[in-house]
Amino acid sequence: MPVAGRPFLSNGLANLPRPQGNEAVSKQLHKNVGVVAFLTAISRVLGMARDALALAVLGTQNYYNDAFLTAFNLPNLFRRLLGEGALTAAFIPTLLEELRDSGQAGAFNLLNQVASWLLVVTGTLAGLAMLLFSQSRLLPGHDDKWYLAADLTVLMFPYLACICLAAAFNATLNVLHRFTEPALSPIWLNLCMILSLGGAGLHFANDRLGEVHWLCAGVLAGGFLQMTVPAAVLLRAGWRPHFKLADAPQLRQIARLMLPGVFGTAIYQINTFVSRLLAFSLATSTVSALYNANRLMELPIGVFAIAVTTVVYPLIGRHAAERNFTALGDDFRRGLRFILIINIPAAAGLALLGGPICRLIYQHGSATPQFVGLLSYLLILYVIGLPFFSVVNLTVRVFYALKDTFTPVKIALVDFVINLVLSLSLRHSLGATGLVLASTTAIVVQAFLLQRALTRQLPGLHFAPLWRDVAKIGAATLAMSGFVWGGHTIIAELVHAPRLADLLTVGGVIPVAVATYAGMLWMLRVEGYDVLVALLRRK
Repeated sequence: MPVAGRPFLSNGLANLPRPQGNEAVSKQLHKNVGVVAFLTAISRVLGMARDALALAVLGTQNYYNDAFLTAFNLPNLFRRLLGEGALTAAFIPTLLEELRDSGQAGAFNLLNQVASWLLVVTGTLAGLAMLLFSQSRLLPGHDDKWYLAADLTVLMFPYLACICLAAAFNATLNVLHRFTEPALSPIWLNLCMILSLGGAGLHFANDRLGEVHWLCAGVLAGGFLQMTVPAAVLLRAGWRPHFKLADAPQLRQIARLMLPGVFGTAIYQINTFVSRLLAFSLATSTVSALYNANRLMELPIGVFAIAVTTVVYPLIGRHAAERNFTALGDDFRRGLRFILIINIPAAAGLALLGGPICRLIYQHGSATPQFVGLLSYLLILYVIGLPFFSVVNLTVRVFYALKDTFTPVKIALVDFVINLVLSLSLRHSLGATGLVLASTTAIVVQAFLLQRALTRQLPGLHFAPLWRDVAKIGAATLAMSGFVWGGHTIIAELVHAPRLADLLTVGGVIPVAVATYAGMLWMLRVEGYDVLVALLRRK
């Protein structure tokens, strides 16, 4: 809203007249989703390039990349707890209320208070963690890879403070309907890591350990940029940073909302962390295979599902604040429809073409064919949960918008127990396969439990109106899958050069398959198809 005669700062919905009808809402939605999805796609491509570079340089027959991924997972765990997860979910509704009641000046004042507490908490936590892990050799008798992981954790833990402050800055920009700068955030991290390892690491490091240290330096440089770039945008918007450790009612409200959310996020992140530790205790490169297969699975989630969630969540938050549950249900289902239109065929495509895709991206340098074969096999298992994971991401945000952070926690606890029990039961007999099956089973159960709980709380948000669209999407995906399988088979029989066959499959089959799928959506008249076409035209 305006402050002192100054127009409300926005590049999105807030400076437009209130849209009339679903068509206007959808057009504005796809415009913002297009921006976020495009930049997120760039980030994901850079992320895959970063991971492929790490495998090519560090290799897959030693534990250096596994140790790096294990160490990097720990500050990321706390990042999710204190930054992008529970904080963002609790901060955005409170910031929206403050913006409505006190204008932009009040919102910036709340940001200063939140940032000040974040700096104190994360700085203290980082210092304690660095002190603790620096003493790892006081526990003798472990393999060298465990000590290396502890040493790398010490180097990277300051990243936590930077990324948590970045999360608060980016959440504020999203509330102001500025989606471009927050979507750029992971790009800075990926670029710094690529330049650090591929540039300085290859030229100045004398061994694998030196290369890993340069990769850690890239993490710290990337975290610094992730924090300073959105801060600079806010400074231009009129924000003036001040250190304020006040005890304001808004802070207490955020803390109350965060507390269950922290437990819910902690359950999920500890789930992931325990899975990584179990993988680290298995054969060499198991962590790398699981990590990169999961990253490929998350590509459609990051490019589109998270883009939709980023744009839809402020709308849902506004509808929840206004108690307009009809509009909330419409935007929720619209977001789910967009997510499923992309992620159901994406899951099928990744399962069918996982081999060629993994070979083209990862089979370079020191990465062995055996490792890439394991990676592509795990990818097939991971993508079963892809649509469910995407739905969970948006559904949890609805609970947060309703200021119900307790229900997702209960369901996340069930998810944790399922994953842990299955992981411990299957890891010895099935190895990495057992860990993937455990996480996939858990996410499927979580999706169903969340939807059932949401429908009980708000019957108007039931999934039933989407089943017809899901059936059409499934039929279109089946037709597309037939073409993908046929095209892949023909190319494999006619082209005997493996690298060329993979290139033709990925570069030729995928675009035609996308066109086939789009044609089927048009023939079946799937709702939201016109918006999706407009989004693709913009890109």
